[in-house]
Amino acid sequence: ISAASESRAAGQGVPAVPTTAADGYQALGLDEAAVVEALVAHMWPADDLSPDGVALGIATFIDRQLAGAYGQGDRLYLSGPFKQGKPEHGYQLACTPEQYFKDGLRHLADVSVQRYSSAPDRLTADQLEDFLRDISSAPPQPAAFNLSSWFNELFYPLFVRGAFADPIYGGNRGKQAWRMIGYPGLPATYATDMVTYRGRRHPASDSPMSIQDFS
Repeated sequence: ISAASESRAAGQGVPAVPTTAADGYQALGLDEAAVVEALVAHMWPADDLSPDGVALGIATFIDRQLAGAYGQGDRLYLSGPFKQGKPEHGYQLACTPEQYFKDGLRHLADVSVQRYSSAPDRLTADQLEDFLRDISSAPPQPAAFNLSSWFNELFYPLFVRGAFADPIYGGNRGKQAWRMIGYPGLPATYATDMVTYRGRRHPASDSPMSIQDFS
C-alpha cells in the first residue's frame, strides 16, 4: 500500500488505515501491482465514506488470494488431458487462477499501450474508465485472449470480495466497507437480525465484528 493512497484517504476526511509489515505483495510483481492498484483505486475511489480501493486493502486481498490455495489451483484439475467443456461447467483453463490473472494483466497492458501508448497505471481517469468499459463489454475475438471474460469472471469478482470480505483476508481494512453499508459483521452472530434489518442499516454496524474479534 503506497503512502499516496493513505494521503488520498486522509484528504477525503476518512482516517487512513495504518499499514503493517505484512502488507508486502506475495504474488504480484511491481509492474503487476501497479496495474492492480490503478484499477482498484479507480473502481473504488476515495470519498467521504471510505478510502480508495488500495487503502481499503482490495489489492492486498487479490494478492493474497493469488498467492494462496485458490490462486494455486488447489482444488482444480490441472494434470490433463483437457477436453472442451461448456461454460456452465465452470473453470476450464489448463492453468492456475494466478497464472490466468497474470496473463490477463499482460494482455491488458499490451492493449493499453496499443490504444493509448501508455500502461494502464499511467492512464488518466477518463481514459481508464473508457478502457474498462470497453474491455468488460467487448465480444471475444477468435484466437485472442478474452479480456472481457478475464475482467468479468476473475478480476471483478475478486475486487468485490476484497471490498466486503472479512478483514482477516486482507481487504475491507478497518471494516470500513461494512460500516459504509451498515453490515454488522459475522452473520452467524446476527442470524435473525439479518432478516429483520434486510435492506436497512443494522444498529451494530458502527462496531462490526470480524473473525479476528472472536479469536
